[in-house]
Amino acid sequence: MENFILIGMPGSGKSTVGQILAENIGYHFMDTDDLIIERYQKPLMNLIEEMGVEGFIQAEGAILETVEASHTVIATGGSVIYSEKGMAHLQSLGKVIYLCYTEEDIAARVGDLTTRGVVCRNCRSFRELFEERRPYYEKYADIVVHLEHATFNHSTQRVLKAVEQYVHK
Repeated sequence: MENFILIGMPGSGKSTVGQILAENIGYHFMDTDDLIIERYQKPLMNLIEEMGVEGFIQAEGAILETVEASHTVIATGGSVIYSEKGMAHLQSLGKVIYLCYTEEDIAARVGDLTTRGVVCRNCRSFRELFEERRPYYEKYADIVVHLEHATFNHSTQRVLKAVEQYVHK
């Protein structure tokens, strides 16, 4: 059976919405950030610091390529889109859902990028990070859920509705 893979910017609610979505549709829940932390026994920000950005992207991609799941909502780290092989594997497991917010919405939610363990390849600001990643999210998404200015409850309801519409096609 198909899985649902959530992608989007840090702070877009992938983990929180993912858990609620899984509960509502009777699926399991998996967070790929937890897989990385479990494998290396360190917080993400420490791993990025130790491995460097490219090293972390390679490590994250290698872990993504090992994911096996059925009837699972998979929340990903915001940087999964930098690994083509990792994303190809996730796409083979199910439908990719992009939780799409405005830059302003995400900036208000994220706070300090350095304490969140956020991978930033060629950016010096949140705006540059947002602009760098948006085309990747759009490229990999099978379903885009527009959540501009939505409250948490509205976001959750919109994602549930998008999944229900997809399932009933």
